[in-house]
Amino acid sequence: MAAPAQTARAQRGLSLIELMIGLALGLFITAIGGALLASHVRENRSLLLEARLMQDLRTAADVITRDLRRAGYWAGATSGVWSAGATAVVSNPYGAVSPSSAASDAAGFSYSRDSTENNAVDSNEEFGFRLRNGVIEMRLGAGGWQALTDAGTLAVTAFNVTPSVERIAMEGACSKACTAGSTTCPPQQEVRSLALLITGRSVTDALVTRSVRSRVRLRNDSFTGACPV
Repeated sequence: MAAPAQTARAQRGLSLIELMIGLALGLFITAIGGALLASHVRENRSLLLEARLMQDLRTAADVITRDLRRAGYWAGATSGVWSAGATAVVSNPYGAVSPSSAASDAAGFSYSRDSTENNAVDSNEEFGFRLRNGVIEMRLGAGGWQALTDAGTLAVTAFNVTPSVERIAMEGACSKACTAGSTTCPPQQEVRSLALLITGRSVTDALVTRSVRSRVRLRNDSFTGACPV
């Protein structure tokens, strides 16, 4: 009769304490796994938001840079070239670009849209960019302003346009010597550039912020002063 009793003792299950310890360990491991999974999901979401934010900012910067390079293009540029017997030289009507001296949250410029020698800027040839209510807007000539960035995914917190000018004296361009003390002779070539800074944050996560910088060298230089006649 001793053998059945020993078999029963050997086949008994876990005690209540052992079961509770096992459940506690299982819950602890599950909690760690859940926390790791949640952290991975958050990091993955953050990386996706950062990538999308950077893509949106770079796209906006590329569009602005490409359009600003056209500033000052004049289809009738030959009218601004001096020739023998000419009584006057026409100034480039598209030469003005803003800002010209101080940083701003907007840029304005113009350029010829056709091949005709037009010596006046019309409303269809005026362009620009500005920051308004967290959105960068672009001016499409007479078509008015249109949103360049998507307010549903990107909130632009800063849009700075900073101008800089390098002046190069052109002494060799004059056949006659300049008058001593002259402020307009020799003429100067103005090499203009604009530094862009765009900062934005994700609409769905305010902690995700990024900035992009770009520098635009305006292709159409301006000239000041004149040679003595």
